[in-house]
Amino acid sequence: MAKDKCPECPKCLPGWLVQFGDLMSLLLCFFILLLSMATMDKKKVEEYFDIMRRSMGFLEGAEDTAAAEKLKQSNQHINASESGNQGDMGGGNDNGEIIAELEDVAKEYNYTTESENDDEITINQKSNNEFTMEIPSSLIFDEGDYELKHRQAKRFIVKIARIIRTMSDGLDIEVSGYTSSNEVMHSSSIPRDSWDLSALRSISLVKELIKNRIDPERLKVSAYGSYRPKGTNENENRRVELKFISSKLKGDVGIDDENFFDRIK
Repeated sequence: MAKDKCPECPKCLPGWLVQFGDLMSLLLCFFILLLSMATMDKKKVEEYFDIMRRSMGFLEGAEDTAAAEKLKQSNQHINASESGNQGDMGGGNDNGEIIAELEDVAKEYNYTTESENDDEITINQKSNNEFTMEIPSSLIFDEGDYELKHRQAKRFIVKIARIIRTMSDGLDIEVSGYTSSNEVMHSSSIPRDSWDLSALRSISLVKELIKNRIDPERLKVSAYGSYRPKGTNENENRRVELKFISSKLKGDVGIDDENFFDRIK
């Protein structure tokens, strides 16, 4: 006996549409998941929707999007050129952020380092294109020594180097060593005198920066011994300075009319 035929199903949407709907649902979940993990810039999102409205004619008096975009890019180029010229004259905020980062590192090191004379690392800003970090020698060197032996001091230099690597290539670093009159020595071995001591401390700091991937072409070493005291406090005079200066300003740096030999009576 032949089997009864299955009654025909009522006509409805095609079967492939079910799979397509499942696919769209999965894609929607995927994009929602991406959106939930992303960080959105409110300004850029508003600009995007504004462009979409104009291009689709949702706004009355919508202008040509391509022409508006070209005008916007032209204005941005003009503004960038003006800000670049201001940067050459001492403007710009990039160095301000760098100085703030250096100050944070200095405060952290001052807090974690014990000093008998309450020595602290300070940062002095002369202009937007020139600033100096003053490091008391007692915080990174032993008395009468020029080698960086303390692990904490080396970690401090590592943090400084990390910030320097984010700086513009137009900023050069001069490392200057200073001693006090109390550190004037006369010895047959190195360091023989305060000149050697101030120079070797600067060189030690520069070598540590080079170890931490700072381009040697950006670095300069100078030493002044005890002949450029900061004041009457001998502890303040024993220091190493990191002077950050824009390479564009080098041509404007002059030589003092009066030198050391002119001051000798």
